[in-house]
Amino acid sequence: MSEVAIVRARMARSIAPPTPEYSHLRHRVMDVQPTEIKLHQASRVLEVHFANGRAFRLPYELLRVYSPSAEVRGHGPGQEVLQTGKRDVTIASVEQVGHYAIRPTFSDGHDTGIFSWDYLYDLGARQDELWKRYLDQLAAAGASRDP
Repeated sequence: MSEVAIVRARMARSIAPPTPEYSHLRHRVMDVQPTEIKLHQASRVLEVHFANGRAFRLPYELLRVYSPSAEVRGHGPGQEVLQTGKRDVTIASVEQVGHYAIRPTFSDGHDTGIFSWDYLYDLGARQDELWKRYLDQLAAAGASRDP
């Protein structure tokens, strides 16, 4: 599979109109609604386009090490588990979860992270900061990105 596209245009129509007191939330939800998601296997990048016009190219490794799963995040603050040896990880498949998220299956077998649209957007917007933090944590632990 060289490239898989998942189009989300129909999802914007599936969100019920909010009541007036929540109208500010509808704007936020619509902004982070993806219109297209593509897996680029050769470059190991997930490309995601959002309704607000922003687009991000998220390396598979970044997605894997910042998976929102309990395996990575733990069950509370301070329980995070540093992910090592993930440089060559790929995404074997992606499953849509309702109208709010995707669940990728990574080549190392990890498949418990559910990436909400908000979380994907946040990863894209903070990619440089998060990548630096990851590299700093690896260095401090004397660990490697290599398997």
